[in-house]
Amino acid sequence: MTILKQKTIAEIKQLLEQSHIDQTIIQELKSDQRVGVQKLVQSYEKKQFKHEQLCKQFEDMCVYEKASFDRGCQYVAGVDEAGRGPLAGPVVAAAVILPKDFRLIGLNDSKQLKAATRREFYDTIKQEAISYGIAAVDNDTIDKINIYEATKLAMTRAIEQLDPEPDHILIDAVPLNNLTASSESLIKGDCKSVSIAAASILAKVTRDQMMSNIHKEYPDYQFAANQGYGTKHHLNTLHSKGVTPYHRKSFAPVDAIYAGK
Repeated sequence: MTILKQKTIAEIKQLLEQSHIDQTIIQELKSDQRVGVQKLVQSYEKKQFKHEQLCKQFEDMCVYEKASFDRGCQYVAGVDEAGRGPLAGPVVAAAVILPKDFRLIGLNDSKQLKAATRREFYDTIKQEAISYGIAAVDNDTIDKINIYEATKLAMTRAIEQLDPEPDHILIDAVPLNNLTASSESLIKGDCKSVSIAAASILAKVTRDQMMSNIHKEYPDYQFAANQGYGTKHHLNTLHSKGVTPYHRKSFAPVDAIYAGK
């Protein structure tokens, strides 16, 4: 009997929770006839496969950054926004310059991540970034200049906070003019670029916290849960209680309710 077969299932579980397991050990465990051991091995291999997929995804999302570095760029920024579609609250944009050796497996478009993961990544990105900027444009300004222009304004303000200044900028979907560096606008960039994905997380977490603070003022609208989007409860509350100072009065159906107050 091998040493592994003398171990209890609990001990084997603890062994498989280590970061790296030699494949000879996995092969030996596969020959163990205990059902509990086989389930542990299957679970381990499933997790390893998922991790390998995430590693490949991360590498694929570094393509635009690597191309920029290969052209001689030193500081590549990613830019994204959160909150273009809601009926209430600001639009928030973030810009971030990541180091060349930055690695955060699982990084993706903020909407694809669980809230707890977003918060964890938010802290990591802020700690490891060379520089980042976050800017918000409030709902009153959105009503004055429209959401598209407000989004561009927030993005520009976020970029202006970067120090050092970027020499190339990757932007999610929205083309920006009058930048001091070259730029690319990428459709669904938050799924294609680690820098844009990182910016999307900074913007999303920041905006969610702002909406949670607004929720404390107007709890009936459940802003902490819906982030200002037009959920059924939000729309019903709009009709019954009216428009708050944080609603975008130029957005339907807020405009109709506001006009008829």
